[in-house]
Parts: sequence; C-alpha cells; structure tokens
Amino acid sequence: MCRSIKTLRPPYEELVTEDDYHAAALQYVRKVSGFRKPAAHNAEAFDKAVAAITAATAELMSNLEVRG
Repeated sequence: MCRSIKTLRPPYEELVTEDDYHAAALQYVRKVSGFRKPAAHNAEAFDKAVAAITAATAELMSNLEVRG
C-alpha cells in the first residue's frame, strides 16, 4: 500500500526516532486521505490523525518482541 513507509524494527532499523514514526504516520495519512497537504478546513483532522498514528506506532514498536 505505502511503499515509501520503511520497516521500523530490527534487523531492518536499529535506531528509530520519533521523527521516523511521524514520517511513517504522515505517509499513511496522505495515502488513505488522498491529500498530500489538506485544505485549511481539513488540517486539524489531518494533523490529529497523524498524531494518533504516530503514538500508536510508537506504542506498537515499544511492545513488540523481536526474536533473532
């Protein structure tokens, strides 16, 4: 679906930052909404979605157990 979203877990990425989570969330919201940059009347909803997905991604990654 979103080929530009990279895998954020080891062994693909050892060091992942909040900016990485935000970038992935932004790409996801852009893809599903169909907007690269929303109009002013949609900006709040767009930004809230990016923030929620960023937080959900950070939580997911902190709870994953990667066995190697």
